Amino acid sequence: MTSDMTARMLRLLSLLQTRREWSGTDLADRLEVTVRTVRRDIDRLRELGYPVDSARGHAGGYRLAPGTDLPPLLLDDDEAVAIAVTLRTATGSGLSGMEESALRALGKLEQVLPRRLRGQVTALQASLAGIIWEERGPRADPALLATLAVACRDHEIVTFGYTTRHGAAALRRVEPCHLVDSGGLWYLLAHDSGKDDWRLFRLDRITDLTPTGRRVPPRPVPGDDPAAFVAGRLSAAPTLYRAIATVHAPAGRIRARTRGLGTRLKPVDDHTCVVDASDDHLPRIAQTLAGLDADYTLDADPDVLTHLRTAAHRVLHATAASPPPRDGDAGPQPAGAPGP
Repeated sequence: MTSDMTARMLRLLSLLQTRREWSGTDLADRLEVTVRTVRRDIDRLRELGYPVDSARGHAGGYRLAPGTDLPPLLLDDDEAVAIAVTLRTATGSGLSGMEESALRALGKLEQVLPRRLRGQVTALQASLAGIIWEERGPRADPALLATLAVACRDHEIVTFGYTTRHGAAALRRVEPCHLVDSGGLWYLLAHDSGKDDWRLFRLDRITDLTPTGRRVPPRPVPGDDPAAFVAGRLSAAPTLYRAIATVHAPAGRIRARTRGLGTRLKPVDDHTCVVDASDDHLPRIAQTLAGLDADYTLDADPDVLTHLRTAAHRVLHATAASPPPRDGDAGPQPAGAPGP
């Protein structure tokens, strides 16, 4: 019974660390106990020296007092594994220097975990491997991301220099709202004071970010869905190269097998859909089309067609000398590898 109570109190403390404030009812539901039991456990935490503030009311509200020392990191098994995997696979984050920072953080995580969990995390670090592509695209500054995250949270107006896709630079004054990751590129969704409209800003094009110290009331995003709003703006944004594929397959099938299409995929009927593969980068257009896994017709700019033909000829040349696979043949196996 005592071990159950101790485990429950540790779980309670862990919950209090994840949110600014909890109602007594929410905590009771999470812990699968009564509100009265939650109150008793809160009193026990206070007796142990943990500063838990409470608000009046029928259910009550609880929060850990800010600016106080917290206990060693409390993670259950699933949380420890999730953090280890996330840190180990941070190479695709779109943030400069994150690979090295993530590995340092993973090493620190190992030091504060119990021995049992430390062994699991160490095993993960030794077993996981990531592919680092030579061409990564633009990278955002993690410090910039962190500063903007605080400004979004606090609804604080910021100013910064911004360079558009055409190379024009200007000073912007905005109300930050949300940060959105789209395919490794980070965007700030903000209300531009000068334009009196919502705008998207790529973080790798932002310079000289300066918080003003002025806070404003939160401004609701049109549609109340920041991710959907950003996806819609990105799909409607002009691109250097146009490529529209009419795919002879249901939209649901293509969406399930291709990541990141979002609003660029639109159904035509039960057996056909349209994919807007337009982009500023020709290899990304080829990558999008290669992942469709269905026949399609293409309406595209001449530069796109030339790039695709060159890539196709290169593949045909590379595979011309290889015999076609036989039925049931899984292809060449590495030496010593078991058969299918």
